[in-house]
Amino acid sequence: MTELSVNHLLGIKYLKDEDIQLIFETADHFKEVINRPIKKVPSLRDITIANIFFENSTRTKLSFELAQKRLSADVLSFSAAQSSVKKGETLIDTVNNILAMKVDMVVMRHSHPGAAYFLSQNVNARIINAGDGAHEHPTQALLDSYTIRERLGDMAGKKVVIVGDILHSRVALSNIFALQMQGAEVRVCGPNTLIPKYIESLGVKVESNLRNALAWCDVANMLRIQNERLDVTYFPSTREYVQQYGLTKEILDSLSKEIVILHPGPINRGVEITSEVADGPHSLILDQVENGVAIRMAVIYLLASKIKQ
Repeated sequence: MTELSVNHLLGIKYLKDEDIQLIFETADHFKEVINRPIKKVPSLRDITIANIFFENSTRTKLSFELAQKRLSADVLSFSAAQSSVKKGETLIDTVNNILAMKVDMVVMRHSHPGAAYFLSQNVNARIINAGDGAHEHPTQALLDSYTIRERLGDMAGKKVVIVGDILHSRVALSNIFALQMQGAEVRVCGPNTLIPKYIESLGVKVESNLRNALAWCDVANMLRIQNERLDVTYFPSTREYVQQYGLTKEILDSLSKEIVILHPGPINRGVEITSEVADGPHSLILDQVENGVAIRMAVIYLLASKIKQ
């Protein structure tokens, strides 16, 4: 396979396994590029990309901007907080005004599930979903899988547990789709109030005990509690959550095997994960950050190659 089967990256559920493998092979090449003394390639010199973020973001936004600049694209960055959206402008009007400046691709984060899909149906540009509400975050899932593959090899048969606030997490849903597509087995672990009712219909088992989940898995992906999305209290207290679902070095040391730890960030140190674990030898968190740039370069490059056709 030499090109993606899709014209936009709206969610993992729209991809095929061949698409994921092509993105990984392309990312391998770009990872080698970003570790050279000269980290830029002229691949996208004639492409203009707009980053439109209607929600706060630090790591994802910086990662996309760096990926675009490494590919020599022209980059526009737009933050909704300082924009006409605050004056009542619609999403399509906002984007069409940006496209009138001859933009080829839009990277968008939005609080509403399906916003990226809606945009792809209504504007003439390639769309990359950088997170839509509690729905999907496809580039995060791709970089997570890529990081696991780099450390543990082929994903088929690997056991991955996602721990924490599954209900409000776009990272969890995209990861479930991506991991299962590659033949991994997925479980989730967290308070019952933070596990979606539909989760078992996705072929995912629920494990309520953290130690049991860790004893089963090869990889633990620790999610933060998304306080900004919590409109009611889902568990008695942070202290109680930490006692039941916080990952410590003591728990890792008690396991009979080595597992690796992922975290999509930002980390609430001392809540879902201690500093000792986050900064320790089991942690792949900084690998995820580095791989995020290579994966986003790969996605942008592959979608841009379809613009030129």
